[in-house]
Amino acid sequence: MESRVGLTSSWIQISAILCFAEWSGAQLSYSVLEEVDKGTVVGNLAKDLNIDLKDLEYRDLRVLPGHTKNYFGVDLKTGALFVVERIDREVICPSTVKCSLNIEAMLSNPVHLHRIEVSIVDINDNAPFFDERVRILNISELTSTGERYLLPMANDADTGSNSIKSYRLSQNEHFSLDVQSGDDQGVSADLVLQKALDREKQSVISLVLTALDGGKPHKSGTLKIVVNVMDVNDNTPIFSQPLYKAQVNEDAPLHTSIVTISASDLDEGLNSEIVYSFIERGKFNPGILFSINSQTGEITVKGNLDYEKNPAYDIRVQARDKGTPSRSVHGKVLVEVVDVNDNIPEIIITSLMSPVKEDAQLGTVVALVTVNDKDGGSNGITNCRILGSVPFKLKLNYKNYYSLIVDGPLDRESASEYSVTITASDEGTPPLSSTSVIAVHVSDVNDNAPRFPDPVISVYVKENSPVGATIYTISAVDPDTDDNAKVTYTLFGVASKSIPISSVVNINSVSGDIVSLQTFNFEEVKTFQIRVKATDDGVPPMSSNVTVNVFILDENDNSPGILAPYSEHGSVNSENIPYSAEAGYFVAKIRAVDADSGYNALLSYHISEPKGTNLFRIGTSTGEIRTKRRMSDNDLKTHPLVVLVCDNGEPSLTATVSIDVVVVENTGDLQTQFRHVPLKEDSFSALNLYLLIAIASVSVIFLLSLISLIAVKCHRTDNSFSRYSAPMITTHPDGSWSYSKSTQQYDVCFSSDTLKSDVVVFPAQFPPVDAELISINGGETLSRTQTLPNKDKVRCAYVAFK
Repeated sequence: MESRVGLTSSWIQISAILCFAEWSGAQLSYSVLEEVDKGTVVGNLAKDLNIDLKDLEYRDLRVLPGHTKNYFGVDLKTGALFVVERIDREVICPSTVKCSLNIEAMLSNPVHLHRIEVSIVDINDNAPFFDERVRILNISELTSTGERYLLPMANDADTGSNSIKSYRLSQNEHFSLDVQSGDDQGVSADLVLQKALDREKQSVISLVLTALDGGKPHKSGTLKIVVNVMDVNDNTPIFSQPLYKAQVNEDAPLHTSIVTISASDLDEGLNSEIVYSFIERGKFNPGILFSINSQTGEITVKGNLDYEKNPAYDIRVQARDKGTPSRSVHGKVLVEVVDVNDNIPEIIITSLMSPVKEDAQLGTVVALVTVNDKDGGSNGITNCRILGSVPFKLKLNYKNYYSLIVDGPLDRESASEYSVTITASDEGTPPLSSTSVIAVHVSDVNDNAPRFPDPVISVYVKENSPVGATIYTISAVDPDTDDNAKVTYTLFGVASKSIPISSVVNINSVSGDIVSLQTFNFEEVKTFQIRVKATDDGVPPMSSNVTVNVFILDENDNSPGILAPYSEHGSVNSENIPYSAEAGYFVAKIRAVDADSGYNALLSYHISEPKGTNLFRIGTSTGEIRTKRRMSDNDLKTHPLVVLVCDNGEPSLTATVSIDVVVVENTGDLQTQFRHVPLKEDSFSALNLYLLIAIASVSVIFLLSLISLIAVKCHRTDNSFSRYSAPMITTHPDGSWSYSKSTQQYDVCFSSDTLKSDVVVFPAQFPPVDAELISINGGETLSRTQTLPNKDKVRCAYVAFK
């Protein structure tokens, strides 16, 4: 054991040839003795590849074994390439002189590959041996000196200088040994008769043949040779030629004739009859693949030939006569196997890097592809390519070594997996090909922001809805996967210039539910705007925004409000009329407003009168109280009236006002200036002309105002939450129009039951200011201006025309 260790240490030589280029023809070369201890250092990859030691772990230096067992490892602290498994050259490279292992060193971040060839140096760890323990030779005593006898060849698993170098014969007086070298099969030896035999003196001669290898120290093996001295037959057969040559295709069918050998013998009778046979030499037995006709000498195919295993066969044949004892001669037949294209290219995929990120750069290595073809010549030359259209291509690195690299943009949302079909074909006739399919998975990166179905969303919410109610559920879709597709919702912006949006609504960051934090009042806020941001959980995160316009729907939650001069709560108002008043005499006009909108603000007027009283009537839409008939002596002098004002909501809300109508005899006692209403007009009077002019003027002013408001709305950029609703015009059953907008509302009422028409304008409710009442009656214009007793300070303009 100590001598072996000393031999190992003395033979360790490490040579490194560095000509580094990524997948170029150059490669690193090292050498190592077989049977060295595990941990033996072969070379320093960090030094030879010019890599800083501190970068080894970050770049993940690894050794890929290729197609064999992994015999080597790398120390990431020192960069040393060392042995990790027992190396037996005879197992790795049987029957070959040169033995080497091709491995690959791979660096990550970025990926670089380096080809390494490690030569396995043979040591003398195997002794020569013979396949047989005893060889018996029958030699006639008439055999002439100089006769040669082919001896068995010894076998040695070692190669080179450690293989068999010589033979030695035990001391004797009759035979010598002729050692021959330079043969394809190695060193052989012939037994040469030096002195004539004499059976009467010695009938059996025992010899010992020793085979010696070239190792230091030498190892040897022995064969016992028993020579039986025979008598009589003294002529040896002779072959017609010293060497026979023949060719045969490797796909030749069984029983195909290859060559016919021929030998002659000068003897007669049985001593001249020749029998042909094969001679087994070393580990090769010709009888496995070939057969020989013992009578004719014809050699034919018996087994399956394979050029890739053995391109030629050196067959030793024997011609033996039938004499007693028989005599024989040895010949040589060289059979050359002709290659045919019978092996398809083999595609081997190593180091598949899957999945590949969809943002991988062009040239990123996905897999290593090796193509092998066991045929020779043009039959073994291969070409490799990718079928179909995929964002990958093959890059030739070294001989039949390729890299599958990214050759186009990847998008996981379009294709999450690619089936890359690689085909390899040789240049034989006919050519053979093979295919291999690589499944390349594409991993997701956060390259898509969440998407809302619409850039602007409209939401309608009833006023007085409970706090905490879900007014809308917003949803965004992210085409990415996993964390890159998890969406979180947040609110931002302000409800008004002074109110943060967080005090108005809240949003569930996971479900997208928008929840109200307060009760909405249509009379205070008709609409507001919120902005929602959807952010995914990717790194870095991506987000998108959507605008949500929230419209408050009006409910009938405001009772009608009586306007001056009959607006004092609980007071009883008084009006005087002359006893001589005709039917249709104007008594009073009740004015009321409703803070609601639309039909909820459409008012009607009714008189709640005692039974039997039918002296007065009221316009349901105008609120004008008039007499139904002339006074009579039976009528009371004081008529208490209760006027009920109802809106059109569901349920309807009401307000009442009390008026005492006093009948006076003297018209001079009348105090009001609005009582002179003509009973009949049979012709077109000046008052009618004024009415037409007023109606036309108001209509023109209204249309111009409407057009101006629309134009201003189209050009305004105010970010206030209350300026995003579209204008809307509705009609009422009694013939009135309602023009509503986020900032202002106009109710236009035209009554058909009287000669009067009303235009009631409800402008913006905020910012609140004192409301004004403008009344035009008869020939008087702007004769009365009062402030409405409305606690919400709704600005209202009321214009009445006769």
